[in-house]
Amino acid sequence: MIQQNQIEELSKRIDDLSAAEAMGLLCDLFPGEVVFSTSLGQEDQVITQIIAKNQLPVEIFTLDTGRLFYETYDLLAKTIIKYSLDIKTYYPNTHSVEKFVREKGINSFYESVENRKSCCYIRKVEPLKRALEGKSIWITGLRAEQSPNRKNMKKLEWDEGNHILKFNPLLDWTMDGMLEYIKENKIPYNPLHDKGYISIGCAPCTRAIEPGEDPRAGRWWWEASHKECGLHESSPVIQKN
Repeated sequence: MIQQNQIEELSKRIDDLSAAEAMGLLCDLFPGEVVFSTSLGQEDQVITQIIAKNQLPVEIFTLDTGRLFYETYDLLAKTIIKYSLDIKTYYPNTHSVEKFVREKGINSFYESVENRKSCCYIRKVEPLKRALEGKSIWITGLRAEQSPNRKNMKKLEWDEGNHILKFNPLLDWTMDGMLEYIKENKIPYNPLHDKGYISIGCAPCTRAIEPGEDPRAGRWWWEASHKECGLHESSPVIQKN
C-alpha cells in the first residue's frame, strides 16, 4: 500500500527531471511494473518517441475500441515500424459489445450520457483495467491545457479507480512546445490533427473543432458533460483500504 508521504517524496524526486529522466527513475524503482497507454494522439506520440529513443523498459499498449479512425490504425502501424516497438493491443470483451449493441443499438451513445458512458466503459475502461493489472506505474499523455478538469492534476498522483500511481510527464507542456518537439524530432502523427481534430477518439464521437473552441469540444460534442470517457476521472491521491 503506497501512502501519501511516499507519493510526495517520489514527486519531489521527479519534479526537476526531464520526462525521459523521470520515466527512467520510475523504471528503476518499479522494474517490470511501468506501463504506458497510448491513444496515438500527439502527446502520446511524443512519449512513445522518448521511450524508444532512451530505450526505456516501459510496456506500451493501446486500446482498440473497434470504432477508431482508419488514420489511427495507419499511424499505429507506422509507429511500430519506425521505432521497432512492441505495442500491445487490448480489445473490448466481445460478449459485452454484442450485448450492448443488441440491447441499446449500434449508435445509442448519441441518445444519452448514460449510454455513451456505458459504451466507453465496455470499449475502453474495462480493457484498460486488464492492461493495468499487476502494474505499479501508469504513464499517460495528459496535459493540463487539454481541459478544465485536468488543470488540477499533478504529475504524479494516485488513481483510486485503477489502484495505481499515474504519471503525467507532459502535464505542464504547452501545445506550442509539444508541436515544436514533434517537428524537431520528425515524430509521425495523425493527419487528422491538421484538419482540426485536436483530441481524437472513436470516429463516431470525434469531430474537428472551430478556431477558438476548447480542445475537448470535438469529443461527444452533442452532450453537455465533462468530456471524459472514464479513463481519467479525478480521484483521491491517497489509497484507501
